[in-house]
Amino acid sequence: MYRRKSLGELRWPSRPEVDAVRKAWTEDAIDRLLEYVWQGYDCLRQEVLEEINVTQAEDDLERSLTQALEPRITRSMSGAEPFFVQHGRYEHISRKPAPAQPPQYDLAFVPYGNENLCWPLEAKVLKNDTDVGAYVKDIKDEFLTCRYAPLSGEGAMLGYLLSGSTECAFAAVAKAVPCQLVIHPNFATRAHRTSEHSRNVPEGESFVPSFKCHHLLMPLD
Repeated sequence: MYRRKSLGELRWPSRPEVDAVRKAWTEDAIDRLLEYVWQGYDCLRQEVLEEINVTQAEDDLERSLTQALEPRITRSMSGAEPFFVQHGRYEHISRKPAPAQPPQYDLAFVPYGNENLCWPLEAKVLKNDTDVGAYVKDIKDEFLTCRYAPLSGEGAMLGYLLSGSTECAFAAVAKAVPCQLVIHPNFATRAHRTSEHSRNVPEGESFVPSFKCHHLLMPLD
């Protein structure tokens, strides 16, 4: 089926080459945006979570947490960064023809230089440290199929952990994917791990065939 042009494709008509993507998302830039995410979480804990019993929030918790996290990430940034963060960002590169809706990220960092490029973050509430089914499903069905992060080849999963141990949750994720989780050297004091994966690239597409997933577990208790 014919896929019509999006606004972003009209403004930036050429799909970025791999080198351009790497220039936008250098290792230093990725470490910076991840630090902003963690700083946003620290503010969320202090300003919201410590004032309530979050287990009593039974309606729309995942979306509410992410919506509250976004402005606190923005507040952590200097304003001089070459990218911004957005809640509910659409991914137009891997979209299907209309009337199908494009994939939508819980959060994404977007460079000002080419707004077709997204560095995505998906969030899931984990009711306990073995409740990783939906979290793992997003990795397998979205990231590893190139539906998410088709050009960046890197992204993050945020696990809002209601109860239990982050170490036990990491072990459950590693077993279910399966994958090896490695401590990120720049976030060794955080519940932050990474894993490396091969992806199933759709036929005819030049998407990045490998994927690096950042796993950030954020206790809510």
